[in-house]
Amino acid sequence: MRRERVVVLALDGVYPFELGIPSRILGAADGRYEVLTCSVDGRPVRTNADFGVTVEHGPEALATAGTVVIAPVAPAHLTDEVPGDVLAALARIRPGTRIVSICTGAFVLAAAGLLDGRRATTHWQVADRFRRTFPHVDLDPDVLFVDDHPFLTSAGAASGVDVCLHLVRKDHGSRLANTVARRCVVPPFRDGGQAQYIEQPVPEQGAASTAATRAWVLERLGEPLTLADLASHARMSRRTFARRFNDEVGLSPGRWLIQQRVARARHLLESSDLTVDQIAGRVGFATGASLRQHLTAAIGVSPQAYRRTFQTAR
Repeated sequence: MRRERVVVLALDGVYPFELGIPSRILGAADGRYEVLTCSVDGRPVRTNADFGVTVEHGPEALATAGTVVIAPVAPAHLTDEVPGDVLAALARIRPGTRIVSICTGAFVLAAAGLLDGRRATTHWQVADRFRRTFPHVDLDPDVLFVDDHPFLTSAGAASGVDVCLHLVRKDHGSRLANTVARRCVVPPFRDGGQAQYIEQPVPEQGAASTAATRAWVLERLGEPLTLADLASHARMSRRTFARRFNDEVGLSPGRWLIQQRVARARHLLESSDLTVDQIAGRVGFATGASLRQHLTAAIGVSPQAYRRTFQTAR
């Protein structure tokens, strides 16, 4: 079994939680990844907490990586230009290597000119600074992560988990990604296009939640559900339901429903031999053409291309 070597670059001021995400998530993928951590000089790294971390590798490890992850640093440590030692470390990365940033790690890639002309994201709190500093990057501060191969950028903290699960799913399919998620007790799938910042992630005390209705919907994706159906189940008016749903999820009910149908379709494309039309019917799209349209809009490939890639990966 081929193991992908993933090298995580830790810089001074690194967030300890995010630094450990690649090892924790990718390390739970049945030995499919070997995760190493390095610094720009092989020396211990100061974190933004009251402790440092000792790493086992220097920048030479970057030259051996199939995937490089740039761990984030606290905003106080961000610079508009790449320090010479960091630039020298980045220069060791082989052309064509997949490069992932978590949170403010995107600043490092952008300062090195690697994201010019590309779509990217970073934490919403530093998005204005990023846009002012790097006007040649197509910044989307409203999403969890962006996959603009070979560069993947993600937002804050938990979105580092999301992008690492996305790597597993992309490399080895949803079945293994879901297994990893269960092992790490994290949500198995949050689409990259989901909103970063949800105004009211927890309902106010005494307020009705839409969670029960979302669970109800997931058991009935094949049915022709409407906003009126969802609001009726939640015992709310359509306007109240739509507002509360958006507050809790960060998406409109219609957009969320399409995401769930696409996610279910992806699973069936990977794990079954059903035709595209059959899958479309099972997940609630009226026709195979509708499924093709939504899948292509979501991930940029047709159902047939997706199936060829991920059934091979299983």
